Amino acid sequence: MKLQWQIFIAFFRIGIFGFGGGPSMIPLFHLEAVKRYQWMNDQDFSDVLAIGNTLPGPIATKMAGYIGYRVGGVSGAINAVLANIVPSIIAMILMLTLLSAYKDQAWVAGMGQGVLPVVVVMMGKLTWDFFDKSRTSLGWIGTCLIASISVIAIAVLNLHPALLIVCLLVIALLRSEKPKSEDIGPNQTTLKSIAADTINTEKKS
Repeated sequence: MKLQWQIFIAFFRIGIFGFGGGPSMIPLFHLEAVKRYQWMNDQDFSDVLAIGNTLPGPIATKMAGYIGYRVGGVSGAINAVLANIVPSIIAMILMLTLLSAYKDQAWVAGMGQGVLPVVVVMMGKLTWDFFDKSRTSLGWIGTCLIASISVIAIAVLNLHPALLIVCLLVIALLRSEKPKSEDIGPNQTTLKSIAADTINTEKKS
């Protein structure tokens, strides 16, 4: 019961404070799932984010459903999704009613403009965290190379991020299946040595 309550509170906060929806909610998901409750580590979160972006549908509901299921099973998934979307639905109805009544007021326009810089800072912080962890595992050259290719593919060539992620996954799988040359060399040398020793022994006998 305590776990389900924690799931509800975590995703309720995301639904309430996730201004702009979609990508702007990702830092909040990271804050709740990784930092606050430690339901997963940064690597797991990166995998969830990558796979979620390759699938159709809103990223917020996909992540809420998966994380809720991972932590609390089927009931956790339902709990997380409802906690994530219901506050947004209620807030949207109330906000649209309010905006319709005061749409000509200057403070209405200023409200949205004032929140955008905060979202930019949150996204920038999360981006740097991912970049720093990638640098630790791949090094500066590998991280900058993949980042540069990604920028060209997405921003210049207008490729869907899912295609890029799938290509990287395929490359990683192919590399992991290749036998290492250093693993083959010593074994072959050892076999040759054993064979040579056996032949010499037979000749002496």
